[in-house]
Amino acid sequence: MDQQLLKQTITKILDDHQIGTMATVEQDKPYSRYMTFFHDGITLYTATNKQTHKVEDIKQNPHVHILLGYTFDGTSDEYIEIEGEASIHDEAEMKQRLWNEKLSPWFSGPDDPNYTVLKITPTEIRLKNTQDAKTHKLEI
Repeated sequence: MDQQLLKQTITKILDDHQIGTMATVEQDKPYSRYMTFFHDGITLYTATNKQTHKVEDIKQNPHVHILLGYTFDGTSDEYIEIEGEASIHDEAEMKQRLWNEKLSPWFSGPDDPNYTVLKITPTEIRLKNTQDAKTHKLEI
C-alpha cells in the first residue's frame, strides 16, 4: 500500500473511531485504559484530570501505545496501533481548542484547574488486520 493511501486510511480510522485504549508504563509494567481521542492529522489529543495515574506515568516515561479502530467485525476489520510520545499541556489555548460539552461530567469547563490535555506525537503507526493480511507501517 502506498504511503498516501495508507495515511488516508489511517486518517479515516481516526475520524471514525474516537474511543480506544492507551497504555502507559507504570512501575515498569504496561497499564491500559480506554480514552477518547481527537486528532489533527496524525497527532492525537485526549483530555484527562491532571491528578490521574496516567499523568504521573507520562511524567516518568512519555512512551505510550494506542489501539484504535477495531469493531469486532472479524477478518479485514482494520485497526491502527500507534506508538508515540505523550506530553502534558495546560495551556489555555490548547484546553479551549479541545474542550467540548462531552467533557462536562468530569470538568466544570476549559478553565477547570484539574483539566489538562495529553498530546500524543506518533513515532510509529501500523495499520493491522488488512484484507491483504499484511501490516502496513506509515513512514513518519
